[in-house]
Amino acid sequence: MSEVNRELARAFLSALGQGQIPEELLSQDMTIWTLTSGTADKQRFLGGIRMLAAIFGGSLVYTIDSLTAEEDRVAAEVQSRGTLVSGEQYHNTHVFTFRMREGRIAAVAEYMNQTIVREKIVPLLQAAVAQSRS
Repeated sequence: MSEVNRELARAFLSALGQGQIPEELLSQDMTIWTLTSGTADKQRFLGGIRMLAAIFGGSLVYTIDSLTAEEDRVAAEVQSRGTLVSGEQYHNTHVFTFRMREGRIAAVAEYMNQTIVREKIVPLLQAAVAQSRS
């Protein structure tokens, strides 16, 4: 079971930077908690990662440094790199924890350097939201 859960985590992280997580990876009631945004349901999360991918123009890549799996849990140490639509380079480090249920991801928690997120990503996301409302 641990190897199956590792593969689910790998697939999630591989798709994350593209802004499209395949539905078959996620439980219907999947939730996510991030250090910068708190708790979100699956639909809010999927919308947020689409916006995130847009401000990177598809260049955001998550690289796994390590995966540890036990029972229904996986912990992943990860780095993200990409080029923002502003042309600025981005690099951050993350720890993701996953809870699996019935072969799908039921919960994710993401810890990262929030200073980098506040300085580089938040202004671009705020501008994208403001533009979508006008």
